Amino acid sequence: MNDLRMKNSAREAVHFDRRELDRLLQLYGFFVAKGDWKDYAIDGLSDRAVFSVFRRAAEAPLYRIEKQPKLRGRQGQWSVVSMAGQILKRGHELDQVLRVFDAKRLKVVS
Repeated sequence: MNDLRMKNSAREAVHFDRRELDRLLQLYGFFVAKGDWKDYAIDGLSDRAVFSVFRRAAEAPLYRIEKQPKLRGRQGQWSVVSMAGQILKRGHELDQVLRVFDAKRLKVVS
């Protein structure tokens, strides 16, 4: 009985697809190279998938990038949430939402 319940809950979990995960890890790598971020976590929950970034592994996440498919038709399934729980940006497309991390001080060195 418990095995069946675990299988059902695993099927219902929300996950990132390969393209989404690639984009998230690309952003993460950029901030790791700058020395701003040190660790990350990925959670697949029943109603959302969460990519959390940390300054140090032993503290609360600096940001959470969340995918909530139930909000797809409303304000958008993607959101960036600050450490304090404030929604910094919400939208329908991942790249649009990740623009919250774009700033004039952020430059890629080639």
